Amino acid sequence: MATHRRIDVSKVGDVSVVKFQDRKILDEASIQELGLELFGLVEHDNRKSILLNFKGVEFLSSAALGKLITLDRKVKSHKGRLKLCAIRPEILEVFQITKLNKVFDIRTDEAEAIAAFA
Repeated sequence: MATHRRIDVSKVGDVSVVKFQDRKILDEASIQELGLELFGLVEHDNRKSILLNFKGVEFLSSAALGKLITLDRKVKSHKGRLKLCAIRPEILEVFQITKLNKVFDIRTDEAEAIAAFA
């Protein structure tokens, strides 16, 4: 099992729940590392059901959004599913403005999101 510096990964049934270490996901180096760790879940660990829990994340840069879009493509190409939950209203607003709320399956909280995988 790989060790991660930017994320915490736990399993709830078949769902891999990812929580972010950083409250602010802004700088390029952190985002690159975060991307590699997230992509590794799909490409190396073969995780099919991934839930990104944004509880505690206060800021998200546009570069981080780009990584999420790439992750979504990777998950789908591996016949998996990606869901997001617990996104702060001000970050959710960015998803709505960019229409990414139509791309991602965004749920209110972790329990609702996990239930949506069933």
